[in-house]
Amino acid sequence: MSDKHTPHIKATPADFAKTVLMPGDPLRSKFVAETFLENPVLVNNVRGIQGYTGTYKGVPVSVMASGMGMPSIGIYSYELYNFFGVENIIRIGSAGGLAENVQLRDVIIGMGACTNSCYQEQYNLGGNFAPIADFALLRKAVNEAEALGVRYQVGNLLSSDVFYNANPKFNDGWHRMGVLGVEMEAAALYMNAAYAGKKALAICTVSDHIIRGEALDADARQSTFTDMMTIALNIAASEN
Repeated sequence: MSDKHTPHIKATPADFAKTVLMPGDPLRSKFVAETFLENPVLVNNVRGIQGYTGTYKGVPVSVMASGMGMPSIGIYSYELYNFFGVENIIRIGSAGGLAENVQLRDVIIGMGACTNSCYQEQYNLGGNFAPIADFALLRKAVNEAEALGVRYQVGNLLSSDVFYNANPKFNDGWHRMGVLGVEMEAAALYMNAAYAGKKALAICTVSDHIIRGEALDADARQSTFTDMMTIALNIAASEN
């Protein structure tokens, strides 16, 4: 841990709470801070990646955007874990549904994160690493979802490196293997956490269903995503 800022985060370790919520969108970071946190302070805005720290239920909590894709969350989560003393990162994002039992607005709690990325090759493992969530955070997420009456699913996510895939059948195999939904960040977050000896969890709201061709409009996304945020915030309050 260093007192010097990095090329991507202009802050000090004291600026961040033990737990950081990490949406992809900087504006969603701002929304969480202004809607849920008491006395939020902007602690980072390098490249417009907004990071805030405030309190929730009297406990310090931070929220900072990750940007889109594994390279982006790979940078920010690595720096938070290794240079700023952060212990827990909870991704809060959207996912495209794949499994038949997944419905729009469902919250997916990512027990694991399959990927088509080569992110793991840096570790020279000689095999395939299975990125998984921290079980204690996952169990708390399930308990919070049940207490709030939120419809949720627990299982595998697919973290894809490609949004516009040239192969129209790309998702078919993952669907066959029971993957619940597709997003673009969780696998890198889980690998960074494992390498740093820290904890991570991805909680995603289903904004569209890839197989059935269903999708929420912009207004529905905004009103629905607050369930996922509340689950993550309650976990963060219990971790500090």
